[in-house]
Amino acid sequence: MDRIETDILVIGAGSGGLSVAAGAVQMGARVVLVEGGEMGGDCLNAGCVPSKALIAAAGAAWAPSRAGAFGVTAQVPQVDYAAVMAHVQDVISTIAPVDSQDRFEGLGVRVIRAWARFTGPREVEAGGHVIRARRIVIATGSRPVVPPIPGLDDVDYLTNETLWDLRERPGHLMIVGGGPIGIEMAQAHRRLGCEVTVVDGSRALGREDPEMSELVLARLREEGVVLREGVSVSRVARSQASGEAGSQGPDEPGRGITLTLDDGSTVTGTHLLIATGRKVVTDGLGLEAAGVRTGETGIVTDAALRTSNRRVYAIGDAAGGAQFTHLAGYHGATIIRPMLFGLPAKARTDHIPRVTYADPELAQVGLTEAEAREIHGSRLEVARFDFADNDRAIASRRPEGLIKAMVVRGRPVGVSIVGADAGEHANLWALVLANRLKMSQISAMVSPYPTVGEVSKRVAGAYFSPKLFDSDIVKRVVGLVQRWVP
Repeated sequence: MDRIETDILVIGAGSGGLSVAAGAVQMGARVVLVEGGEMGGDCLNAGCVPSKALIAAAGAAWAPSRAGAFGVTAQVPQVDYAAVMAHVQDVISTIAPVDSQDRFEGLGVRVIRAWARFTGPREVEAGGHVIRARRIVIATGSRPVVPPIPGLDDVDYLTNETLWDLRERPGHLMIVGGGPIGIEMAQAHRRLGCEVTVVDGSRALGREDPEMSELVLARLREEGVVLREGVSVSRVARSQASGEAGSQGPDEPGRGITLTLDDGSTVTGTHLLIATGRKVVTDGLGLEAAGVRTGETGIVTDAALRTSNRRVYAIGDAAGGAQFTHLAGYHGATIIRPMLFGLPAKARTDHIPRVTYADPELAQVGLTEAEAREIHGSRLEVARFDFADNDRAIASRRPEGLIKAMVVRGRPVGVSIVGADAGEHANLWALVLANRLKMSQISAMVSPYPTVGEVSKRVAGAYFSPKLFDSDIVKRVVGLVQRWVP
């Protein structure tokens, strides 16, 4: 076998692994990158990029339905599902060169397209090579969880990895799982003309603030998405199903799928999407040979993202925490400091944003109200501002929304936002929490008028208003100044 000596070995060419490889090689380190699948990982090929491209197409299809509010008459759009999926693939192809093997080899990274397996604490075997590295980064990401539902193996079901192979529009898409992926794909497909049913064993968007998530779920119901919450799927079977001509499942023409729920009811559709979460990819890595411990959710790391083998780091989904592309990139930037410069660094989680890209969008930075109350108790203050009181939102006919800031001793510890482009508003609050800024600094910001972004300044105003306008002390001071100061 060919033997390679390197400073840094990165296993996995998703967003986290690519950020480490690019940063390290450009700062002078010798870097080897090993990837057995597609460059760019899940985000580019099956996750963030294709899903947002599909959501954009669905938004275009839905836009004419809102035109009447502006005094505009629009024609009913005709959806060509194959062309929509061609748009999705075009978006992937446009972004792919940034993550390509050619680009990284051009930067000086040695790229090996093979699956990796540890053979010792510092050695990995991949594609006929034995790679010995001073530091190793595991950035292998995650894959969809497929629950052990009786009968599921007997039907052709979809996951976020296989959904993009469809070229004929589903007649009735059934989705098991009401998390962000399930909700985003439910609304997108409904807007593209599919019947859609979502089944969730608990509460859809159950991790989010219920007040905020209900605004999203209410919109889905209004648009015709059927939400079955608090029921689980007990069995899956093939059945005769009605649907659009030419839109039957990938199984047999004229055949469909029936879900039997634990309350005895059934749902029959043409296609089934499983969106019940994701699990870390560690199988086949031979972590035992490296002395790397794993836990229930992934690889066990310390605050610096080091594993039980101090030469090995785990980042992104592999580290067993939240599963976001931007978190993987943040992890990658964090470990560069100790790996290249020997300086201490710790990964934080209190400022990491997350967004469900439904319409309206739902964004969360830091703690939800319930989490903040549990941690901070009576010290917590909650400030709110409705999008309906924002002039730009009114002019755009998008007044549905709310921003809520959880504040402790003048500093926000969490912000929840639901409304049009909530993810864009979350950028400001991610900056605020990352730098531990105060509400007074947000209040000092001058926003251009009219912008929906003013809601962030206005929620800071809502925090200070009771302290200023309802304070007898303030009123007495003002009275004295007006009476005695010339």
